[in-house]
Amino acid sequence: MFGAHVRVHRQRLGMTQEDLAAHTGVSVRSIRNLEGGRTGRPRPGTVRLLADAFELAGADRDRFCQSALEDTEVVRGRPVPAQLPADVPGFVARTDQLGRLSALLDGDDRPDTVVISAIAGTAGVGKTALAVHWAHRVLDRFPDGQLYANLRGYDPDQPVTPWDVLARFLTALGVAGSDVPADLDEREARYRTEIAGRRVLIVLDNAATVDQVRPLLPGTGPSMVLVTSRDSLAGLVAVHGARRLDLDLLSPDDALTLLRRLVGPRVDADPGAAAELAAQCAYLPLALRVAAELAVARPSTPLSKLVIELADQQHRLDLLDADGDPRSAVAAVFSWSLRHLPAKTARAFRLLGLHPGPDVDAYAVAALTDTDLPRARRALDRLARAHLVHPTGPGRYGMHDLLRAYATGLTTAEDSDTDRGAASTRLFDYYLAAAASATQRLDLLDAHDRSDLPQPPAHTPDMADPETARRWLDTERPCLVAAAAHYATHGLSSHVVRLSTILYRYLESGHYIDALTVHGLAREAARQAGDPTGQAHALFGLGSTNSRLGRHDAATEHLERTLALYRQAGDQIGEARALNNLGVIEDHRGRYQAAADRLEQALALYRQAGYARGEAITLHNLGVAERQLGRYQAAVDRLEQALAVCRQLGFRQNEAMALHNLGLAYERQGRYEAAVEHQEQALALFRQLGYGRGEAWTLDGLGSAHTRLDRPGQAAPLHQEALTLFKRSGERSGEARALNGLGEAALAAGRPADALTRHATAQSISPRPDEQARAHAGLGHAHRALGDPARARHHYERALTLYADLGSPDADDVRGHLATLDGPTVTG
Repeated sequence: MFGAHVRVHRQRLGMTQEDLAAHTGVSVRSIRNLEGGRTGRPRPGTVRLLADAFELAGADRDRFCQSALEDTEVVRGRPVPAQLPADVPGFVARTDQLGRLSALLDGDDRPDTVVISAIAGTAGVGKTALAVHWAHRVLDRFPDGQLYANLRGYDPDQPVTPWDVLARFLTALGVAGSDVPADLDEREARYRTEIAGRRVLIVLDNAATVDQVRPLLPGTGPSMVLVTSRDSLAGLVAVHGARRLDLDLLSPDDALTLLRRLVGPRVDADPGAAAELAAQCAYLPLALRVAAELAVARPSTPLSKLVIELADQQHRLDLLDADGDPRSAVAAVFSWSLRHLPAKTARAFRLLGLHPGPDVDAYAVAALTDTDLPRARRALDRLARAHLVHPTGPGRYGMHDLLRAYATGLTTAEDSDTDRGAASTRLFDYYLAAAASATQRLDLLDAHDRSDLPQPPAHTPDMADPETARRWLDTERPCLVAAAAHYATHGLSSHVVRLSTILYRYLESGHYIDALTVHGLAREAARQAGDPTGQAHALFGLGSTNSRLGRHDAATEHLERTLALYRQAGDQIGEARALNNLGVIEDHRGRYQAAADRLEQALALYRQAGYARGEAITLHNLGVAERQLGRYQAAVDRLEQALAVCRQLGFRQNEAMALHNLGLAYERQGRYEAAVEHQEQALALFRQLGYGRGEAWTLDGLGSAHTRLDRPGQAAPLHQEALTLFKRSGERSGEARALNGLGEAALAAGRPADALTRHATAQSISPRPDEQARAHAGLGHAHRALGDPARARHHYERALTLYADLGSPDADDVRGHLATLDGPTVTG
């Protein structure tokens, strides 16, 4: 794919995405999307700017420009993941291993057989570096992208489960969140189905066992899997035909080459001392990099003196055993490096062993260490220079698992239980406070949920605008989920419950897999702590998320239990929230009067409690139910009341939703221009707030209004954009609605065959009976326009049955079409 070509040329020149943006004038976001396969064919002007930045000329330039025209068409319509970490700077040697990997790629069993290579070796020997370096060399051989997962197999606390990895891989491959199965076996099957036929490179890093890897292997196809592990993974070889590649220590000459590249001329100036330094590091790449950085940091100290210091440290700590275990050498080098760091920086390194997430920023380090932001940044800079942490993104740092284990051991040995407990609590307090600040900035935190928040620490990120707040949440989401998983079993269960409550509205905007994880952890933590209120909050989140995913039975079960717990606690607002969401589920099931009854109960409770936001939300939902029942003026009245409350109190997201549904109600009244006006207002507000789910529904509503105004050319792009957003969030009911909208626009444009395809797809995927009925009606119109009255009658009758069961006024329209079916054909 073209994005892979861009990445290869950029990395060849040692350019970051920011550097390339500065050279071309193309935004960093556009470059990131282009490399990740998240755009269609790039503009010719963009291609020329990129070619100029890469200094391409002649045939090289022609090939580069041609690549923009080729693979983008092949992969259009499905995401192309680009998950590889950055290439390793200063990579040396391993020529034989690189050649063997390439030979596997070019073997006789390509291109229709999955090839698996298991790279085994001791900790710190460079397994990940080899896999990632080779992967970057062959990016163009995998036009369907790369999947990467650090399985954290030797993390003492949280190895990553195949269940979690499969969810993230499926999402990266374009599977909607609602289609990610809950059962592990079903996820495996869906993953193999999605990967079959694609040429994807899959890197499974740091695996502990074959069982951790097996569910992540494709069944057939031209993909390739690289697995790294400290274990030999004999079962992978015996059962799955993996080709094992054992990675040994560097040779003395290669170790000197690495030191020469990292340290410079001082290696050749004192080759004896350099050779001894390499031997002291046991020729292990990780130890060599740490030792080399210490040498660079002390340019006036002869290498021979550094060798003496390390020898003394090894002897003093008695870390080298009789077998010369390389891990002992690594520990000695780590210890030696730490001795030369300021005490506060060394303490920061130790406490980083307590961080449960994949990476950190300076704010998290400031919380862990109870220091200010400048000192936290200096500590991270010093640790990065010493190769004790490594950059993972702008201002973010991760740790090699061996370093994490070493840091954890140090903090256990040197810091008291009280100090470690206080550091962990400060870290989670920081995450809670920052998450609360971000969700408040986005108007996603109800007043009902703000009563039990921790005091914010001295240093939290500036959430000055909604875009900054959403970017913080999106960046830190993996850390927040990891923190919930860790602290649920490490004495901070109340924090997990509060995090579930704080993140509820953010996670419901499309992060459904993470929502199920966080709310599930919170429910169990609250149950073990004997906290019924906490259980109710968590169950509410689980119920709402399952409702978004179309799992109505599970959602109802969770919310009925929530309702009982809130009633036992005398929590009137909580009771109303549960009733409101149960009403929404009834609406989704097509039980509109039952929905209205639930919502009327919720409205009465909200008004008794004086909770205006809840009142506005319920008035809005009642307006939707009234519209479904065909009581259009009542719907308008309810929605206008909701809109007035939202505007009075500044509930901007709810204001946008009310505007959107008012537009739908006006459309039902035949007031199409008013419908367009309200949908456009809603769309502008949703985009300003960065709320993609609302944007998708509003784009679809705006498209429908344009179709009613006989503007199908304007309607179709709006429905298509909505469909893309719905697929991204995994909201299957939205996908069906957008497809039906595309079908109606196609019929209005005189393309009944296209309408047939769109409505058929909508009918096959919709979890909602109203959209199924709409799809059948659309199929009836399309078949009628194509001169097939028998099939038209079949679909009209199916639509009529569904609409009649729903009590929908649309049944009368379908009866009219059936009555005139033998008359002239229609096109709208």
